[in-house]
Amino acid sequence: MAQPDNLEARVTALETQVRTLVDRVSHSARDAAAARVLAGGADRDVSEIRTEIREFREQNTRVLNAMREDLTDLRSHVDTGFTEMRGKFDAAATGHQQVVSLLNTIIAQSDHKDQ
Repeated sequence: MAQPDNLEARVTALETQVRTLVDRVSHSARDAAAARVLAGGADRDVSEIRTEIREFREQNTRVLNAMREDLTDLRSHVDTGFTEMRGKFDAAATGHQQVVSLLNTIIAQSDHKDQ
């Protein structure tokens, strides 16, 4: 069987190419492993942020609900206070009207005596 003249050169070139490819595959494997580590870290970070946002929303909802309850209680308290004051003003107005009636009676009696 006849051997080509450049067989040794071709084998040497192939060996060089194989070494280059092995180096590239090794670098690619390391890069892929690093990418998986980074992706795992990013996934954990996103998960933590989601948890923090969910907790913030829940806390915000609790605060808003407490404020609504406080405002409802305050409104009820103010309404009750206004109702009480309205009753007291009505009673005072009735008392004033009685005083006016008594004064009118006294004035009428005084005018009647003077005549």
